Amino acid sequence: MTIKLSKKKLEQIKNSFDGKRIAVIGDMMLDSYFWGEVKRISPEAPVPVVEVTNEFDRFGGAANVALNIIKLGGIPIPIGVIGNDSDGEKFMRLMEEACIPSYTIIKSEKRPTTTKTRVIGGNQQIVRIDKESKEKISRSEENQILKFVTDNIDNLDAIILEDYNKGVLTKRVIKETIEIANSKNVIVTVDPKFHNFDLYKNVTVFKPNKKEAEDALQISIKTDDDIEKAGNLLLERMGAKYILLTLGKEGIGLFEKGKKSRRLPTHARNVADVSGAGDTVISTLTMALSSKVNAYNSAYLANYAGGLVCEVAGIIPIEKEKLFETIENGMEE
Repeated sequence: MTIKLSKKKLEQIKNSFDGKRIAVIGDMMLDSYFWGEVKRISPEAPVPVVEVTNEFDRFGGAANVALNIIKLGGIPIPIGVIGNDSDGEKFMRLMEEACIPSYTIIKSEKRPTTTKTRVIGGNQQIVRIDKESKEKISRSEENQILKFVTDNIDNLDAIILEDYNKGVLTKRVIKETIEIANSKNVIVTVDPKFHNFDLYKNVTVFKPNKKEAEDALQISIKTDDDIEKAGNLLLERMGAKYILLTLGKEGIGLFEKGKKSRRLPTHARNVADVSGAGDTVISTLTMALSSKVNAYNSAYLANYAGGLVCEVAGIIPIEKEKLFETIENGMEE
């Protein structure tokens, strides 16, 4: 199935992305990189010595979703918790550089900024060092997050719940955020993880990947029949308006109650790196839905965007102009 949009309509959608206000609630992360060359083995232990030639920081987790939103022309409202530490300072500096508002970021004295540090020698990752807390945030921090949601809800086009099981999306935050959004008819899309899987009921779009669905449903998803079964089980279990099941190289499955499921093949031509593709999919999907694009065409745009970022090494957000230009060029082929 292909997108059923004229070039004129595609241009209208692209323009309608501008200024959409999307709250991104979840686990904010910092990705740090040390890049260099390996020329010798350490005399202290049988490990390579990486002579660092470059080091840099990028957004990870929910923060990368916020970055995707701004690159697509939207206004992200990132709501989450970082530590009051040096990595937190780096995180806030990145926010300022990206022109992402940070007034809804809470600095905690009791937990570190979630940071994943990768040491790369040549083109080989040598080690990854994780600094994080998986403890649930405090009652006070829950109150602050829910106040941010309440204070902003009348000016939001959608909310993304981005869960990496690092403790920000607690049972209370999930439940009350969904209730607040539903009371105002605000779109809620969810990128879940296993621990909180069943808490995300009655949202607009629930978007697990294949492994998450397999773990939650305790089934193996290998055939088209398996995909159909999983999607329909999730619809019934979650009460979502739509289930978007991401299937890696097999594309996406879109499920809606009472309607025939639809599949979209992947658009990645040369897969260099799948990192960050899920962040791009949920961002593009939510931007499209908040622009009044129907679910199938929103999924098509999201699937296309996810394929494009897979063609680039590293976690790189999709640029709005590149996305729509590539889709339009594909329509001409």
